[in-house]
Order: sequence, then structure tokens, then C-alpha cells
Amino acid sequence: MKETPVNKIMENTLEKMREMVDVSTIIGEPMVTGDTTLIPVSKVTYGFTGGGTDLPSKSNAELFGGGGGGGITIAPVAFIVIQNDKVRLMQINNYTSSADRAISMIPELVDQVSQLLKAKNDDAAGKSEEKAE
Repeated sequence: MKETPVNKIMENTLEKMREMVDVSTIIGEPMVTGDTTLIPVSKVTYGFTGGGTDLPSKSNAELFGGGGGGGITIAPVAFIVIQNDKVRLMQINNYTSSADRAISMIPELVDQVSQLLKAKNDDAAGKSEEKAE
């Protein structure tokens, strides 16, 4: 591929964006407070554009005009909470759909079902011990 000023503009734009956004931007550094660990989760949206043109000229073999740019939006959306060997997701923003709400409730639902099953097993074990006596 021929190296042109437009290529250089696009490469510089992409390189600067790579410097600003990496995986630690999306999944942040864990914060530990007592027995609780919080891990921030962010939504990253980005876009870029660039363009240019080479114009022949009588006085100069080539005239170049061009430019490039980009934009990034980083919005915190949730925290992963790890506490007492349980993991849950706490969303910051409002749910955008019923599906989002249902998905966010799955970890809590699993915990509740596990507790119910454990309680039933404990009750059944207690009744078995009473009958054996």
C-alpha cells in the first residue's frame, strides 16, 4: 500500500485512540474495602474519521489538504461486587429494556434458589435425625 499523507493522518488518529482506551478502561482496577471488592465496568464508544486529497498544481507537483479526528465516550455502567464468596452485578444506569433487567437479576435469583434448596436439605436432614431417635 502506498504511503500517503492520508494514511499518516489515519495512523496517528488510531494510535492516539489506542493510547486512550485499553481493557482497563472497560473493566477497571479492583477496589477492596474490608471484605468487599468492587470492580468498575464502563461502556466505551468511539468513532473516528479522516480524509484528504492530493491536488496537482503548476507551481508545486502536489498540494495536499486533509484532516482527521475522533471521539470517545466513556460511561460507567456497573460494578461487579464480590462479597463473602458471592458475585453480583450492580448496574448504575436505568435498565433500557426488560431483557437487561432480567439478565441482571440472574445472579441474585441463583443465590436465592441455592439458599432455598439448602434450607430444604437442612430441614429434611433434621427430620431424618428426629425419626432415627
